Amino acid sequence: MTCQTYLGLDGFRFGWVAAWIDARGDHGFDYSPGLTRLLALPHARAMIDMPIGLNVSGYRACDLRARELIGPAVFLGARRDLWTFPDLAAANRHYWKHEGEGRGVSAQLWNIRDKIREVDEAMTPARQETIGEAHPELIFWNLAGRVRLEPKTSPRGRERRIALLGDRGFTEVERWLTLRHGTGIGRDDLIDACACAVAARDSAQSVGDGRIDPRGLRMEINF
Repeated sequence: MTCQTYLGLDGFRFGWVAAWIDARGDHGFDYSPGLTRLLALPHARAMIDMPIGLNVSGYRACDLRARELIGPAVFLGARRDLWTFPDLAAANRHYWKHEGEGRGVSAQLWNIRDKIREVDEAMTPARQETIGEAHPELIFWNLAGRVRLEPKTSPRGRERRIALLGDRGFTEVERWLTLRHGTGIGRDDLIDACACAVAARDSAQSVGDGRIDPRGLRMEINF
């Protein structure tokens, strides 16, 4: 890989998948149980589909704005220390008590709490200069002319996303999807990692209110 390589990362059940594309158009994918090795791959810029920048309480403005644009594909409620609760019920009792009824977290967000923590432990304000948060559905919304696509779980929705990636240089996605068997990487995980790589290369915009979290990390979603 050259230093002009752009990296996109997404979590899957057994770890992380990374897709990359360079300035010449060469592209590939890799995967690892941990995030550290993938973030060590040479890159000019990386985007990861996981929250970066967390407050102890409240919903992030970037999540609320992204949800306005693309709907419930954006999980609300990513907070610092979510991973310290013993179970989802305990987390929601705490948030409902201190923030109001209905201000808890979903099962989907709870299930990625360890990956949120892994990203949080890896990030610093300095690293955020080249490693940003992205959301694949927001990226695809933008690539499609700012219209919502059919669900990614539908054949037409998936085909449309693969076509949009092909237009941006990821021409091997269909073949890659046949190579992932036995790895645990889901179809959507690999597609989403490619979308994040496109954003790493091309994105010049984000949603958010400009605030930083207690660790100095910007809370923004790039697309």
